[in-house]
Amino acid sequence: MGKLTGKVAIVTGASRGIGQLTAELFASEGAKVVCAARTLAEGDHRFLEGSLARTVANIKEKGGEAIAVAADVSNEPDCIALVEAARKAYGPVDILVNDAALTYYLPTDTFPTNRWFRCFAVNVHGPFMMSKEVLKDMIPRRSGVIVNISSGSAIGPGRGPYEDKTVRGGTMYGATKAALERFTQGLAQEVAQYDNITVAAVSPSNVVPTPGTVHHKLVTGMDDPKGEDPMLMARAALLLVSEGAAKVNGRVTYSQQILKEFGWIENGVGRGVSTRGSGYSEV
Repeated sequence: MGKLTGKVAIVTGASRGIGQLTAELFASEGAKVVCAARTLAEGDHRFLEGSLARTVANIKEKGGEAIAVAADVSNEPDCIALVEAARKAYGPVDILVNDAALTYYLPTDTFPTNRWFRCFAVNVHGPFMMSKEVLKDMIPRRSGVIVNISSGSAIGPGRGPYEDKTVRGGTMYGATKAALERFTQGLAQEVAQYDNITVAAVSPSNVVPTPGTVHHKLVTGMDDPKGEDPMLMARAALLLVSEGAAKVNGRVTYSQQILKEFGWIENGVGRGVSTRGSGYSEV
């Protein structure tokens, strides 16, 4: 039996990158996975490769069970319909991974307001709406796991004066991820009364080469030696959904930090291991 045999999982942002690998790993561990994103078929996205169709095909080729549901998590009716589709296909939801995210690397003084609102809608409001909906399954059964995928960008530059005055355009994305980490711990405290519901957040210890990070030039390519193997994030998510609330509820952590702490890897490097994480990861 796998670690997730009999579990029903929703993974948003499952068309590519961390979400895709997480969905595939969960399926290999026995979960019935509902793969959600806006990109249903290959070529639907103007810039990035990957699709729900490809993720589901990969899962089924290896004997796993999964369905694809096209959804925009910034839209509450889509969030509700996504969870209802999961229930209809497989039953009550046991696991939610909020991986879907949107960003534009622009300085604040020229950032279009509609894009700013759109990013907060995807990165913060989406996890709230999805969590609210799956808790309708988790609270009555006093069991379930919500994992929010955060980012090292939640770590701010600290106070001035600043020697480095380069404008990289990451203020908006960092603000959404800092909000997501605060939401994670707030919700974790709220559900602690139900004994076995976990809410946690995990970020990569180092930049993960994905179609998105390559597109935004955060790494040079999918084989950038400075990047982190995306499977480390998938494994960290698996650890958080399988270790139990008593061990990980309320954790805001980093991939290699949590994997090393629980003995899933021997050594680690990057945020949470060789450098400090966000304030929320340290409380």
